[in-house]
Amino acid sequence: MLTRGGTVRVQIHSQFEMVDYVQVVSDRVGKLAGMDEDTVHWIGVAVRESVINAIKHGNREDYAKLVTVEFSFVPSDDPRELVVRVLDQGAGFDPGEIADPLAPENILKSSGRGIFFMRSFMDDVVLRRRTEGGMEVRLVKKLATTGA
Repeated sequence: MLTRGGTVRVQIHSQFEMVDYVQVVSDRVGKLAGMDEDTVHWIGVAVRESVINAIKHGNREDYAKLVTVEFSFVPSDDPRELVVRVLDQGAGFDPGEIADPLAPENILKSSGRGIFFMRSFMDDVVLRRRTEGGMEVRLVKKLATTGA
């Protein structure tokens, strides 16, 4: 278990081949935090989905546009949460307009479940349009605490 926090920042070009690299970093960060294998796996799924969305929908697979992924343990002096921020350089979107993947008309569609998965596997998910352009997806997973 970590006793002090910090931030790991990864910046990649918008190409799907880099998603596996981000996955390796995500898995390692989860293990450093003392999370069990299942938790590490599901965080990895949420991070992958977010990065894939940033590449595909945010940056429209434009190699020149970057995706930034930050893994932070907060607060830094006594970490209680793992916060993952995924930033793209795209046009952004209105999170309120996301279709419900469980609605009957969407149930058989082959895409549209990424944000649903993120919300299912993480303790908190915030999607917001950045003032400087692009989107930020903020994923939070609470860390196990050693009780008193």
